[in-house]
Amino acid sequence: MLDAGERYGAGGAGEPERILVEFVSANPTGPMHVGHARNAAYGDALARVLELHGHEVAREFYVNDAGSQVRKLGESIGALARGEEVAEDGYRGDYVKHLAARLSDAADADPSALGHRAVEAMVGEIQASLGAFGVESFDQWVYESTLHARGPEGRPSPVEHTLALLEEQGHTYRSEGALWLRTSAYGDDKDRVLVRSNGEHTYFASDIAYHQDKRERGFQRQIDVWGADHHGYVARMKAAYEALGGDPEHLEMLIMQLVHLVRRGERAQMSKRAGEFVTLDDLVGEIGVDAARWFLLSRSHDTTIDLDLDLAVQQSSDNPVYYVQYAYARIASMLAKAGHERVAAALAEQGSGSVPEHASERGLVKRLLAFPGEVHEAARRRAPHRIAAYALELAQEFTAFYRDCHVLDVQPRELESARIALCVATQRTIACSLDLLGVSAPAEM
Repeated sequence: MLDAGERYGAGGAGEPERILVEFVSANPTGPMHVGHARNAAYGDALARVLELHGHEVAREFYVNDAGSQVRKLGESIGALARGEEVAEDGYRGDYVKHLAARLSDAADADPSALGHRAVEAMVGEIQASLGAFGVESFDQWVYESTLHARGPEGRPSPVEHTLALLEEQGHTYRSEGALWLRTSAYGDDKDRVLVRSNGEHTYFASDIAYHQDKRERGFQRQIDVWGADHHGYVARMKAAYEALGGDPEHLEMLIMQLVHLVRRGERAQMSKRAGEFVTLDDLVGEIGVDAARWFLLSRSHDTTIDLDLDLAVQQSSDNPVYYVQYAYARIASMLAKAGHERVAAALAEQGSGSVPEHASERGLVKRLLAFPGEVHEAARRRAPHRIAAYALELAQEFTAFYRDCHVLDVQPRELESARIALCVATQRTIACSLDLLGVSAPAEM
């Protein structure tokens, strides 16, 4: 452990892959809410785990800036700017009023153009919210509109290119004036429309083109982190991927489940168009980045979370993120008291083969030895929540060790050195675990 330093637990992938993780991809017609926050925390943590495990990972955000929703947002903003009522199926909420006041000439602008200006403004706010949440490492932001744009010298757009590939391979047919994909031939329950009878491409056509583009960029594996409302989309997307020659096992679509905020037993309701939702900024403002990320990552992505806001702000052992951070800070304080020279000497003295005698020492060592295996399982199962559980268990083992075993000023010197070194290994491993979750490791609390 000591020889590996801060890389302890890293590089265990037997066959490293080039992986693209696409996550968040929030609809740009509104602010980030707590559901997006869970998606962001999960995707970011998963990418960190995969990287530590030895894979080459890229991160991407897909912006749905095409289709009727953009025009509808523009219509809603224009109506508010003119002092009119928003259409029943339009967008509402304070953020829409803010856009109506912020965007110039909103009252008279073309709804589609206004909608695209609003999307640009919302993407800027999404980027700011994610940055404040510790998610600022996207390698690329891909806009759906670019998939419909032709290249230099009139080269086909990615959508046209992909539809041509499917047609060449005999996977499409026309019926009732529309273009269909034979997804039922690859396990879907029915065939799907790619181009409607009016010539308009479906969202499905754009999504197929996007995944084909990712394949052509050389990614061996694609991991999509999607919201709970995308569950019915998995079979058709895998079918299209296979029709294009991809291995459907190399396309993973991870469906996030819902988040319920709980305060004194009450749940906050969310409705994006009505504007009645809790934003990511609100959540961070109330409980902080560390608590928000910890609690959003503490359960498997495929289970619903009840996030207890009252517990999240408690500075007590009942609050798991506080408990783990406090263990790290306690070690930092102890090592500072020992002094840099004494700690360096203790580390240099290791390797003599001394065996920890106290049960609490042995328990701590065993928990530390489990860390590489936990990273492996978290990567293999796409399960960052295992790291949160491990960090809490490690902090508990350290607390028992700290209670039962004196570290500083114990005799003989070899015992003190061994226990100092054990504290250093624990501190590094807690720090690495917290960093995988995007949670800070404060030296003082």
